[in-house]
Amino acid sequence: MSIAKEDVPSSGVLLDESSFATLFPQYREQYLKQVWPDVKTLLAEHELVGELNLVEGSMTVKTTKKTWDPYIILKARDMIKLLARSVPFPQAKKVLHDEVFCDIMKIGGFVRSKERFVKRRQRLVGPNGSTLKAIELLTQCFVLVQGQTVSIMGSVKGIKQARRIVEDCFHNIHPIYHIKELMIRRELEKDPELKNENWERFLPHFKNRNVQRKKKVKKVKKKSKDVFPPQPMPRKEDLQMETGEYFLNEKEKQLRSRIAKREAQQAKSAEKRRERAKEYEPPAPAKATKKRKEVDESAKEMAQRLAKKAKDAKQQKKRPAAELLL
Repeated sequence: MSIAKEDVPSSGVLLDESSFATLFPQYREQYLKQVWPDVKTLLAEHELVGELNLVEGSMTVKTTKKTWDPYIILKARDMIKLLARSVPFPQAKKVLHDEVFCDIMKIGGFVRSKERFVKRRQRLVGPNGSTLKAIELLTQCFVLVQGQTVSIMGSVKGIKQARRIVEDCFHNIHPIYHIKELMIRRELEKDPELKNENWERFLPHFKNRNVQRKKKVKKVKKKSKDVFPPQPMPRKEDLQMETGEYFLNEKEKQLRSRIAKREAQQAKSAEKRRERAKEYEPPAPAKATKKRKEVDESAKEMAQRLAKKAKDAKQQKKRPAAELLL
């Protein structure tokens, strides 16, 4: 229960100044700049001071000599933490009320695999946020999933229930099981006869099923059993000894590398010149196809046949008249 201003003596109850600061991500800077005048006004109602440092990216709340409620600074600390975790200001300011508490869960360390973490976080949110909405209705809490944190606002009982659902979700227990259980408990609370009885017989019991999946059989390559072991790979020094580079001094090595570099450049430039010269080369004559060859051969045969026919006609004209009469 909060202390009223009238109950506090004029000298004040705080002996020293208390302050809390929290960092916020860069993507929240624009929103915080817009709502910070409202935050300062709200804090001033409780005689608190708020500072927004955009250079360091931090928010700070402090008490003053006129602050009468010693616990309100802790509530203000929770409010700036919620603002840093993307909770809108109209919702975050409710934590200043006595019956509202908050819990910011870090969920990044529950699962090692990043893909599995994203999959289970989406499972907690559900399609179009339906699973998260059901959790909020049954626990009477505000739940917001942002990055690697889950912000929960509500009563102590509701926060415990929501925290259990979130933890089990990342331990591969679907939230729908807890949602069913909470719905049954809600109905049982309405019945006055079952108020003092044990509800275990009404609650569902879900068994962990170990679904065996087909294991991928790895193909084992047969190792070749050689009589003699393979020869070791030559060292860099051995290769340099073979080429004679090992025995050269530093100047000779540099000279040799420059000569090799120049030769490589000359070879590359010669190749480029050849490629440029190809553009000016005349195109190669098209090769005669098989059909063309067949046409040429048939024309040759026809010419030979006509020449033979003309020769026979000439010989007939030269024959004597006596032979023709016979």
